[in-house]
Amino acid sequence: MSTTGHPFRQFIVKVHGRCNLACTYCYLYEGPDRTWRTRPAAAAPAVLERTADRIAEHARTHGLTAVSLVLHGGEPLLAGAGTLARFTEAVRTRLPAGCVVLPTVQTNATLLTEDRLTVLARHGIRIGISLDGGRAEHNARRVDHAGRPSWPAAARGALLVAERFPASYAGVLTVVDPTLDPVETYDSLLELRPPALDLLLPHGNWSAPPPHWGEVRYGDWLCAVFDRWWSAGHRETRVRLFEECLALLLGLPAATESLGLAPFDALVVETDGSIEQVDSLKSAYEGAARTGLDVFRHAFDDAARHPGVAARQTGAAALADDCRACPLLTVCGGGHYAHRYRAGHGFRNPSVYCADLQRLIRHVSGRLTVDAVPAPASREGGTP
Repeated sequence: MSTTGHPFRQFIVKVHGRCNLACTYCYLYEGPDRTWRTRPAAAAPAVLERTADRIAEHARTHGLTAVSLVLHGGEPLLAGAGTLARFTEAVRTRLPAGCVVLPTVQTNATLLTEDRLTVLARHGIRIGISLDGGRAEHNARRVDHAGRPSWPAAARGALLVAERFPASYAGVLTVVDPTLDPVETYDSLLELRPPALDLLLPHGNWSAPPPHWGEVRYGDWLCAVFDRWWSAGHRETRVRLFEECLALLLGLPAATESLGLAPFDALVVETDGSIEQVDSLKSAYEGAARTGLDVFRHAFDDAARHPGVAARQTGAAALADDCRACPLLTVCGGGHYAHRYRAGHGFRNPSVYCADLQRLIRHVSGRLTVDAVPAPASREGGTP
């Protein structure tokens, strides 16, 4: 068993490298990186078999008790539910005794059917859905290659999961659009009955700022949703960003790419077997996620020694001086790594969302402090 380094615990496998949608804002297919064009559309059986071997090898080396398997794309359902099931079972049967696989497929929901969901549920594969909100107008930029709206099919798929396969429903991932009403967007998503929400800031950096940057405050948008969520009186759904922020403020461990100083533990296997850093880096520049490694010639421990990966596992030491001096360091953690990039200066910068993260963290801290203080006892009726 290895006693050094930080093992990977999340394996994002590109079972299919193309998408049936052509979302106008997609950083992966519309951004600066074009490496997807030279890769196979789908992962060959040999790539998936070797990836399963490598995941099991890594789990055995590091004595892992669980690994997260994210079946990704593109749109992974283009590979077929049967392929996803077979690959999941290949990983499951290879893992050492005492180690379990936690599989999730991240889909745009347009291809979900009763039959496909039955196959996925039978193999314990949970369903994560990517949507921009719970209304057609929220998803106007999510169109197919002919420019037709994806919302009717996506809504049908999401509601099918909620109604017929609730135990398989992992939740909804939503990229924040600050031009939409925050509370209305959150309420619309609740109508899809997700057990959890991931609210993600759109990928951008100092050289290619995010949409509407400087015009609106992403932090204000998030604070408005937090207040709606926090004041509900009961937990309507989990919101990962908020729960992780609260945990970090309370000094508890948290595992998220967007906050905190915990070593990042995910990596990607592309359709050709290339081992890469996470896709978000592709929003920075061509080849930013590349490691030069592949599952046929390299173990995942080799990826841990890549400078880009190592930088994400060294905590505060990899951050800009301003970040290390910030009183919010242990909660913010410098923000999402991809959002720190500046051409000519690399990633050793504060996040392009620095002001927004400070706004959210201070707001959450304030609510936590105020709501934790007991209300003064009433003096009516002579009560002391």
